[in-house]
Amino acid sequence: MSSAYAHISVALFDQPHNIQQFRQLLKDKNTELSDKFDPQLSVLKLLLEKTAFIDKILSVCWQHFLGKHAQQLCLMAVGGYGRRELFPCSDIDIVALLADDDSAAHDALASFFTFLWDIGLKPGHSMRTVQECVELAKIDQTIMTSLMENRLLAGNSVLYKALRAQITPDKIWPSDQFFAAKMEEQRLRYAKFHDTAYNLEPNVKEGPGGLRDRQVIAWVFKRHYNAATLQELIKYGFLPEAEYAELVAALNVLWRIRYALHLLTQRAEDRLIFDYQRDLAEKFGFSAENQSHNYPVEQFMQFYFKTVKKLQRLNEMLLQLFHERFVLGEAACLASPFNDDFVTVNGYLEACDDGVFERHPAAILEIFLCLQQNPALKGIRATTIRLIRKNLHVIDQAFRDNKTHNHIFVAIFRQAHGLTTQLRRMNRYGVLAAYLPSFANIVARMQYDLFHIYTVDEHTLFVLRNARRFSLEKHRHELPFCNDIFMLITKPEILYFAALFHDIAKGKNGDHSSLGETIAKDFCVQHDLSLHDTKLITWLVRNHLIMSMTAQRKDIGDPEIIHEFAQKIGNVEYLHYLYLLTVADIRATNPELWNSWKDSLLKELYTATHNALRKGLQNPVTLAERVLENKKEAHEELLKLGLLDAVIDSAWQHTSDDYFLRYSADEIAWHTQAIANVSDDDLPLVLLRAQTQRGSAEIFVYTRDAGAIFSISTATLDQLGLSILDARIITTLDHYVLNSFQVLEQSGEPLNEAFREAHICTALRHNLLHGAVAERRNINRLSRQAKHFPIATRIKFHRDPLDRYTVLELITTDCAGLLSRIGSAFIQEAVNLHSAKITTIGGRAEDMFYITDQQLQPISDPAKQEAIRASILKILTTE
Repeated sequence: MSSAYAHISVALFDQPHNIQQFRQLLKDKNTELSDKFDPQLSVLKLLLEKTAFIDKILSVCWQHFLGKHAQQLCLMAVGGYGRRELFPCSDIDIVALLADDDSAAHDALASFFTFLWDIGLKPGHSMRTVQECVELAKIDQTIMTSLMENRLLAGNSVLYKALRAQITPDKIWPSDQFFAAKMEEQRLRYAKFHDTAYNLEPNVKEGPGGLRDRQVIAWVFKRHYNAATLQELIKYGFLPEAEYAELVAALNVLWRIRYALHLLTQRAEDRLIFDYQRDLAEKFGFSAENQSHNYPVEQFMQFYFKTVKKLQRLNEMLLQLFHERFVLGEAACLASPFNDDFVTVNGYLEACDDGVFERHPAAILEIFLCLQQNPALKGIRATTIRLIRKNLHVIDQAFRDNKTHNHIFVAIFRQAHGLTTQLRRMNRYGVLAAYLPSFANIVARMQYDLFHIYTVDEHTLFVLRNARRFSLEKHRHELPFCNDIFMLITKPEILYFAALFHDIAKGKNGDHSSLGETIAKDFCVQHDLSLHDTKLITWLVRNHLIMSMTAQRKDIGDPEIIHEFAQKIGNVEYLHYLYLLTVADIRATNPELWNSWKDSLLKELYTATHNALRKGLQNPVTLAERVLENKKEAHEELLKLGLLDAVIDSAWQHTSDDYFLRYSADEIAWHTQAIANVSDDDLPLVLLRAQTQRGSAEIFVYTRDAGAIFSISTATLDQLGLSILDARIITTLDHYVLNSFQVLEQSGEPLNEAFREAHICTALRHNLLHGAVAERRNINRLSRQAKHFPIATRIKFHRDPLDRYTVLELITTDCAGLLSRIGSAFIQEAVNLHSAKITTIGGRAEDMFYITDQQLQPISDPAKQEAIRASILKILTTE
């Protein structure tokens, strides 16, 4: 090192611009290292070279600023710097060790640290005595961890050795206590990432399977054995050489990705956010040439996820073995007989010998069934996990065709306990992908959009978990209605198999629902499921999206829509399963997508469809019946509120049957009570009720028809940071409008503050009075992620089943003021808007508008439809 960095010396401080000199040295070195970086090669040499360079800089600065104190005090590298793992933008973690009488050196130390900041280093520094370090380490294992990774940089070696002598396991933090602390730290860290490494924007360092997992292995191992390197895992019998090579390879990949992230962002960035994924995919050499249905960024992320999966599995195995040796001791790890193939060791199943799975291949599935049937067992012993991985080759086509094996696999889905846990294990150990080749296609496969925040396999396992929770009393408080419906299904495994296969064809070329149906059918036939069960499972896979699409994009208050949907469902049994699968699927796509609005919509659709099926599809509810029913209920409620028949009749005299069809009796009563005695001088009338039966807030507007009311209203609500979920627009025969908007806060939460509700009403009334919306920045802005997913605008026209409206379907990128712009386009084209179903998923808007011409007739003329499409496209592309 001395010859390579001979030009870095105390003499630099004699130059008039020494700060600039050091800054330039750092800049030149960083440029040199950046030029050397090759994403296909290990970065270990670069990390060591950066560390050696910084060592020299610090040593020289220490000698200059500490002067006569330089050999009295001690400068020590700790943490990542102590490990010699300096990435381009890593902090420089250092400790200045003081003797008890070193207060005179404080000014010199302050100058030393200030200079480091001035020249562009980012020292994470502290000044402590040996005793202070020890006392802090005793109460904080993170400080203990940092101090473990120490190196002497300059100064008093006696002081340095004194600290090392005071932090050994026989003095503080014995290895069993340190191990327990690290396990709890890892549990909490995993929880921050929903216990999954497979997030859409993973953290390379902190996420499950990330670099921190490797560091945990190193910390607890080195604490117990005082080992110099992780290669000693082989020496102590924890890893064979092949698995150690796998650990090193996984670490190398994550190091390369982290190095590239730092260079790309020019900061200590450890998150693989959308802003960087495309650039990194290109840098690492992924292209669309090899896989036409897998974008380069998806290939890169799949490469990343498969890497962290390996590291997470090794982490699980090693920490289990560490626990046995460090905490329990050999005496507690004696084997007890379990069955012909397995013994138990400390509550874990272990193969009787290394030949179990070759001698009895079925055991590779039976081991998971045994865990389900014996809930007291903790899992599979690490040595047997290794043996399973080694014997995955036994799961060939003959294995998959074996009826005994088929029956074991089905039995796993029929157990009362542990399905989710065992399927996660089967996925982690590679068994699930080996047994179901189609599942292998979705392992670590990223869905590059804003609403699927997990990889496809992880999403599938979350759907299964959610479906499983419907059966458990301890989770009843989450969704009690789903628990009630679950009690009505006779074969839960049908729901679980449908969940397993619903997205199994993702990434293939074609409609994943229909392709998945074929895969599911082949599975059911091979596994001897009954014709009834096969038909139901395949139907669920084929139709797993129709309930959410109907609830969110159609007017489920319309009896014709309900009748049409009920015809697709066919019977109540299919409805039960589809409802549960739909809820489980939405909640597993992105926790933030589920809210009270979706809950109430699906529940309302389920109830209405259940009633239609019970009444009989041959006896559908007619529109006239629904109008009379709503009128009667609303009338009775208004009489109870003290309104006279004459007042009610007057309020309703100019209202069409369409109004009574599209609003519930509860809503009609609320509207009527509000407008019964309102004069034109009081208009516009704007009311808000914070909690409706659908869990959202309803904003009601009653005023003279002035054309731009919808556009002004939506623009105002958008500026106020509200998410509009549903809009219904009614114009009376005497030209008044009764408009209602269902809204939630942008976060998906309901409105819950009185002053906020009052402000919304005041702002909306003000803008309607003045016929305009003031220009100001919207609270509801496009998210950082959304700009990476521009949605090509698509406009389609559909025929309403009863020919009352034309349905305009709009799919586009969600943006501030979108609905207001659409409203303006409708005004330009003389289009009457009657209703709107608003669906926003991530940054994608999927909206349905129910429109007519000025004569209230459907718009069927292709030329007119094309004119409407052109106006919308023009207004959406105009800033």
